[in-house]
Amino acid sequence: MKILSVFILILLVILTSACASTSDTPALQGTTDLPVQSAYPEPSATGISPLVHIRLPLGYIPNVQFAPLYVAVDKGYFNQSGIDIEFDYSFETDAVALVGANELQFAVVSGDQVLLARSQGLPVVDVLAWYQDYPVSIVSKAGQGILTPADLKGKKIGLPGLFGTSYIGLRALLSAAGLQESEVTLDSIGYNQVEALISDQEEAVVVYTTNEPVQLRLMGYQIDEIKVRDYTHLVSNGMITNETTLTQQPDLVRRMNQAILKGIADTNANPDEAYHISLKYVEGLAQADQAIQKQVLTASIEFWKADRLGYSDPAAWQNTQQVLLDMDFLTKPVDLDKAFSNAFLGDE
Repeated sequence: MKILSVFILILLVILTSACASTSDTPALQGTTDLPVQSAYPEPSATGISPLVHIRLPLGYIPNVQFAPLYVAVDKGYFNQSGIDIEFDYSFETDAVALVGANELQFAVVSGDQVLLARSQGLPVVDVLAWYQDYPVSIVSKAGQGILTPADLKGKKIGLPGLFGTSYIGLRALLSAAGLQESEVTLDSIGYNQVEALISDQEEAVVVYTTNEPVQLRLMGYQIDEIKVRDYTHLVSNGMITNETTLTQQPDLVRRMNQAILKGIADTNANPDEAYHISLKYVEGLAQADQAIQKQVLTASIEFWKADRLGYSDPAAWQNTQQVLLDMDFLTKPVDLDKAFSNAFLGDE
């Protein structure tokens, strides 16, 4: 399979040089707190003590959807936690492999990538849920009668391709309706969903809930939207680390989480402030359509909100694994107790 082949190729390149550091890695036992054995000094109250440099891949271009991270930088939360943060907008699979090989210690990736990576022997662990729900929808022009997953039968649906988050979200919705992929026509169109829908190239398109629906509505189009989150609870993006870091530097993981959770909390509480801070970090944001970008931020906040910020729901991991098994992306279940942990969220 294409996705699994990508991991195998990356492993051949990276793990050859990193096998000594990963082959002896002890297994992580579920969500149990681990003893602190950190080589890093605790930060001082002023945040002026020596800082640990962390490169954090985000898997996407600079965007207002990363506002909590920009807030955490701008307000000094990372520095106060003893961290000098660098954002890296790299491809997700590269980041997963690098973290798995302990070449990097953290990255923000989707939960399905964590399960696929662990199935290939990469010891990555999700330690903070970025989004609390799966941010994928299928949209159509109003009046087409596409209101539920069952209404997708026989329809032509555009999506970036038969890979990644959009494809998994689509398959989850088809499964919710008891439909097979063969009962719809899928059209790989890249990231041109808005244009494809308004030009009637597609009857429906698979989109990110926080992005294209906002654009379409503000452009004046009446649309119907089928949200994955309304039919099944799947794991979305989260911050990962590796078992070596969890075992040897658990305090560093907690401090990373603390800074990010403070950024999320502040963004949820004051979106306008978060938007203006983002202007410093997202090139071209000041020239972009302010109404659209603020709505994108508002939509994103709905996915960050939770009774306990950053918490991963075990049921969502079970559901995600089942979808991947149904798609043959996984050939057998992985140990979910080792795939994620809520033990490093602290009191946030």
